[in-house]
Amino acid sequence: MVLEFPKIDPVALQIGPLAVHWYGLTYLAAFGLFMLLAHMRLKHEPFASVMGQGAWSRKDIEDLLFLGVLGVIIGGRLGYVLFYKPEFYLQNPLQVLYVWQGGMSFHGGMLGVILSQVWFAYSRGKPFWQVMDFIAPCVPTGLAMGRVGNFINGELWGRPADPSLPWAMIFPQSGTMLPRHPSQAYQVLLEGVLLFIILWVYARKERKPAQVSAVFLVGYGAFRFAAEYFREPDAHLGVLVFNMTMGQWLCVPMILGGVLLWVWAETRAVPRQRVRAAK
Repeated sequence: MVLEFPKIDPVALQIGPLAVHWYGLTYLAAFGLFMLLAHMRLKHEPFASVMGQGAWSRKDIEDLLFLGVLGVIIGGRLGYVLFYKPEFYLQNPLQVLYVWQGGMSFHGGMLGVILSQVWFAYSRGKPFWQVMDFIAPCVPTGLAMGRVGNFINGELWGRPADPSLPWAMIFPQSGTMLPRHPSQAYQVLLEGVLLFIILWVYARKERKPAQVSAVFLVGYGAFRFAAEYFREPDAHLGVLVFNMTMGQWLCVPMILGGVLLWVWAETRAVPRQRVRAAK
């Protein structure tokens, strides 16, 4: 027997005209997990040792989250427009604003977050790589929550799978009754759970500036690249050069950039991030 996608109402709670969607709740869960993990990060080095004017506070975490959310929404939407449907939105520019119709790009969202943290670092007088290394281990759980939302919505389903695969699943939304890989679950486990464990363990020990960020880039890029082999390509794009999807092509510079960033950080003649105020 092949599993069939459960019929889940995308609306979790309806109160009169107000509808609370499961997808929105997964975003709230992502933000809540970020706050929890970020507060735990304050006990890690070098942040626990930073004192005086450069000390980290709970207010910093709140501002990080606020700016990060703006970066995710604006960057994610613009990334989808530019990477996946530039011709359509060039002909229908007003629909760029129709975010409620869906269409977000992780890679665009990541660029948006980076730009938002450039501003945060500048405005708070904090080293940029210290900021990025702080938030990197707190991100994967949020990514996992986003994939849970994709599964609940029955979107971003996987490629056809062997019917003998115990967890093969039929997604009626795909327009076929073929058993498919539940690729959303693969991404939860890889980009969410496994990447979180790797980063959290790696970041517990004080590293050189930018190295934690580099591991995030390599880890996410590699796991997303692998997951794309099980995820159905975008219908309007299909597979591109070398039989790779757009998602895979966007991961290539992430992986290469992460490797180069780690090597650059390792070979820089600078002290580690710990900063202690003079007594």
